[in-house]
Amino acid sequence: MGQDRPYISTDCIVFDESDRVLLIRRKNDPFRGQHAFPGGFIEIGETAEDSARRELKEETGIEAGELRLLGVYSDPGRDPRHHTITIAYLVRVQGQTPVAGDDAAAAEFVAHAEREKLAFDHDVILRDALKLHAETRP
Repeated sequence: MGQDRPYISTDCIVFDESDRVLLIRRKNDPFRGQHAFPGGFIEIGETAEDSARRELKEETGIEAGELRLLGVYSDPGRDPRHHTITIAYLVRVQGQTPVAGDDAAAAEFVAHAEREKLAFDHDVILRDALKLHAETRP
């Protein structure tokens, strides 16, 4: 796949009231069958925040309230398909149950998500999210 600039995506790292992390199981390559955060590519005319909310809703049925910027992850090798930059958001929800949809084969809140093998560079993003979540927990 040729390209002359990076692709831009968003990811949501969602914590529930029990401090579990929302993970999807990828339906498609790359990393088919592995856990990942809900996310995807920003569409033309869409803000990063709108993209994050849309992808979260499409893949898990979860409605995001406040989005807190976690960071921007831009390692050129983070996605084997092409150079992709992701904007990651921390989200906290209560009383919502995920339902897999769109590109997700499964969606669930997982305790000790750091023990899972995650797709892309999501292990790096998770470490940052766990730290921010602990520092800013209500």
